[in-house]
Amino acid sequence: MTGLVEWPVPLLGTIDAKFMDVPAEVLTSAMRKHQKYFALTDANGQFSRRFGVIGNMVNADGGTVVVAGNERVLRARLSDAKFFWDQDRQKKLESRLPKLDERVFQAKLGTVRSKVERIAKLAAALTPFISGADVTAVTRAAYLCKADLSTDMVGEFPDLQGLMGRYYALHDKETAVVADAIAEHYSPVGPNDACPSKPVSIAVAMADKLDTLAGFFAIDEKPTGSKDPYALRRAALGVIRLILENQLRLPLRRVFADAVKGYGAMVSANPDKIAGELLDFFADRLKVHLRDKGIRHDLIAAVFALGDEDDLVRLIARVEALAAFLSSDDGANLLVAYRRAANIVRIEEKKDGVTYTDAPVSADLNAEEATTLMGALEKADPAVTAALGKDDFQGAMGALAHLRQPVDKLFDKVTINADIPAQRSARLKLLARIGAAMGRVADFSVIEG
Repeated sequence: MTGLVEWPVPLLGTIDAKFMDVPAEVLTSAMRKHQKYFALTDANGQFSRRFGVIGNMVNADGGTVVVAGNERVLRARLSDAKFFWDQDRQKKLESRLPKLDERVFQAKLGTVRSKVERIAKLAAALTPFISGADVTAVTRAAYLCKADLSTDMVGEFPDLQGLMGRYYALHDKETAVVADAIAEHYSPVGPNDACPSKPVSIAVAMADKLDTLAGFFAIDEKPTGSKDPYALRRAALGVIRLILENQLRLPLRRVFADAVKGYGAMVSANPDKIAGELLDFFADRLKVHLRDKGIRHDLIAAVFALGDEDDLVRLIARVEALAAFLSSDDGANLLVAYRRAANIVRIEEKKDGVTYTDAPVSADLNAEEATTLMGALEKADPAVTAALGKDDFQGAMGALAHLRQPVDKLFDKVTINADIPAQRSARLKLLARIGAAMGRVADFSVIEG
């Protein structure tokens, strides 16, 4: 506004009462985006008939003529909006679905109508993972979620898509949960946008974004560098927020593959391959999402590197447990010992041309400290297994913490590269077992610092 006037003078105008049955969001959009007016609320927070306008000079009549002129301009703009509002409600939202066949989603990925059908199937498939999501309501909301794109109102005010769908759905006597899902399925759009929390809305919003991601990855239209013309990074962050903020236990790899399969013969990509690429993409997006929360990117990478973790809620729990473990003396020292053990094994394996993955022969260790560590590893293994089976990642880290003292004593007292070949081999195998035990919790080799 400051760039439009040189001598700003605030004035108040009045909206004709006949326009007040039009949704407040429509009036606001018409005033703010088309006319640069200020929409106002009353003392109770309700939309007001008054609007603000900024004049460019002080008028002798106090701005009466200026206000009247702006009221006249706004009246013409709002007359169009009211006409669209009245006309659109004469047809049911469902009747507009065939018009979506005339809208191209993407040249290689078909029409918006075909996208709607994929969203409906995918959203229904997501309902077992979303507590309280009724499959009938989810399917209905998914079929109607893009229908308002064919309305005159959204044609004139594109920023109201979804929102107008909600108003028209309620007018058609659709249930409130269906109407809300239509309005919310585009969310979250950005980091400051509210994330849907209602079960039906979550299912439809996630299906919409997953379908977009799967389709563009399948035709190799991935983001490159700073270019992301299809806003796929934003879609991925939206899915991540939907999952984490609603604590959804979702097997992402399988869901990604199902989303790709939804395109059928339209794309020729391998669903499992695309699912893997999307999981890597989500790993990068998750690092960005969590960076501001103080969670280290290398810890996320350490958990993702396990290769079998695609449940984001469980992954975050594992990362948080790993962060707590490494912040303790036992964890920090065990990480140092792990690196030392891994480096020794790697160097000796390369030199010998063999791998030391077999279990060591206890008698060949020939050192009390080595035998003690062997016993500690044999106790830690089942404890880690039991804890991981219950998603008790703190318990798994606690089991590993018991290895710290025996590992320290081994390095203090025992020569790993002993002169006797059998002893050297057994001790190298023992070091390899340290890495194997810790590697079940995270890939410690990618942890920095």
